[in-house]
Amino acid sequence: MIAYIVNLLTLIAIFAILSSSMNVLLGYGGIFSAAHAVFMGLGAYAAAQIALSFTPDILIGCLVAAVLSALLSVCLALPALRVRGEYFVAASLGLQMLATTVFSEAKSLTGGIGGLTGIPQATLFGFNLGNGGLFLVFCLVVLAGVMAVIVLLMRGSFGRSLMALRDNESAAEALGKNVALLKTLATVAGCAMAGVAGALFAFYMQFVNGESFTLDQSILIVAMLIIGGTGTLSGPLVGAVALLLLPAALSFIPGLPPEHIGAVQQMIYGFLMMVLMMFRPGGLMGRA
Repeated sequence: MIAYIVNLLTLIAIFAILSSSMNVLLGYGGIFSAAHAVFMGLGAYAAAQIALSFTPDILIGCLVAAVLSALLSVCLALPALRVRGEYFVAASLGLQMLATTVFSEAKSLTGGIGGLTGIPQATLFGFNLGNGGLFLVFCLVVLAGVMAVIVLLMRGSFGRSLMALRDNESAAEALGKNVALLKTLATVAGCAMAGVAGALFAFYMQFVNGESFTLDQSILIVAMLIIGGTGTLSGPLVGAVALLLLPAALSFIPGLPPEHIGAVQQMIYGFLMMVLMMFRPGGLMGRA
């Protein structure tokens, strides 16, 4: 039972990082991306390759994952960030579809459909973290660090400019704000954090394949943020807790076949989002 709780808390910590990274884009910048799982996947594959080929040091894996995710976000998102609203959503959706194909077909890098197996357990300064309590503590430390970085960013001039952009892009541009640069920096920061979460996911699962980084995963990350509360520090954490505890709770319902849990879970997600949009559009932790 303790191992089950540790596993659940570890996944909550990882997805709280993911949801917080999405919060930088959507919650503070008003940038809706349908491809956040792509950057999680890139980070996961990068960390897995580093661990398999060079070293299982988790700090190196996380650093490489963050850098590569940030670079991809610049190379692929910069042209699209010059457009608004639905055009950027469409561009990010195209990126998600492209990445899903690459993850399953680039066998030399990703292992193809079978994925990458045998990822060694993470080490920290030569000490084995395993995949139990010590790894959970490390994930919680990373989560606290990510939240601290977000607080520092949003309390400075960058954060104020980004939120002004979110509230009224035309007004922000009229005041001399560099809209394209602000969007790019927000995307780089959020995607780098998503890459770190992907690295943690790869080290924890010790297996990576493309099924973990599909459009469904991107939607799940957005759902966590919206349900928890966009533009709030605690919202992503609350959303991750709520949506990861749900399938755990469903597994204890007598008479519910395991193969139906996923479908029931998706229905509940959709229902919760509709209810929140009608009665509490700011999310559980946002303003009513």
